[in-house]
Amino acid sequence: MKLLILTGLSGSGKSIALDTLEDSGFYCIDNLPISLLDDFVSNVMQQDVDTYSKTAIGIDARNHGGSLHAFADKLALIRSQGIQCDVVYMQAEPEILLKRYSETRRRHPLTGLKVPLKEAIKIEKEMLKSVAKCADLVVDTSRTHYHQLRDLIREYVQEGVQQKISIQTQSFGFKHGIPLDADFVFDARCLPNPYWSPELRGFTGKDQPVQEFLQSEQMVTEYLDDISGMLQRWIPRFEKENRSYLTVAVGCTGGQHRSVFLVDSLASHFQKKAFNVIIRHRELQ
Repeated sequence: MKLLILTGLSGSGKSIALDTLEDSGFYCIDNLPISLLDDFVSNVMQQDVDTYSKTAIGIDARNHGGSLHAFADKLALIRSQGIQCDVVYMQAEPEILLKRYSETRRRHPLTGLKVPLKEAIKIEKEMLKSVAKCADLVVDTSRTHYHQLRDLIREYVQEGVQQKISIQTQSFGFKHGIPLDADFVFDARCLPNPYWSPELRGFTGKDQPVQEFLQSEQMVTEYLDDISGMLQRWIPRFEKENRSYLTVAVGCTGGQHRSVFLVDSLASHFQKKAFNVIIRHRELQ
């Protein structure tokens, strides 16, 4: 029996994620009051295992503040019953959320006559702090479009995932900002840059000419070995802390060449060691 709790900021894409989970065979419930969470597990899920073997529940700031603070205790109680329960927390930068609400003209759940949208976003983030601390996975959707988010959710809940910790490897460009959901951030801007070779500039790190260029550079090989060695040494310690998910981000200047090559190489390395690996190239749109 698997329970996935989906929470986070309004406008961050929770509805898209819930729809994706429903398409993936989950029984989905949106905005279940936290006060009813353990009762639902005990009196509904465990009484009809066939129907609720895979259940996803959306929880957001429409819950009262007191019940949000009780979330950690409710979660511990559910897990004490032997139920696999993962918490996915979704967020986005305030400016992005403002833009999304402006484009869709939807009403934020906390806005009112005396609470403007910008203030409502700030209040909601503060309200959900105690819930965010319980997250197994934090997803920042500031620069994630609809299809990327659906792919990410599908990969996270795919059947037959190994019991080892899941690793998301992500490339990005520093000039577009550092990913907010990364556990580890590595800077590859010190490495030889294919961009300065006119014949390579139009390619990316997924193309053979760029790959051959970077593979021929000893500095790149040493950098890749150091990162993979460090992660291989420390990942088991994260697993001992019951972490189910780890996000590793590698950045270069524009997120097109060096970081893409390194992320694909890291993903290949850990896939060979039977880890569940999710690959994301933020700037390759």
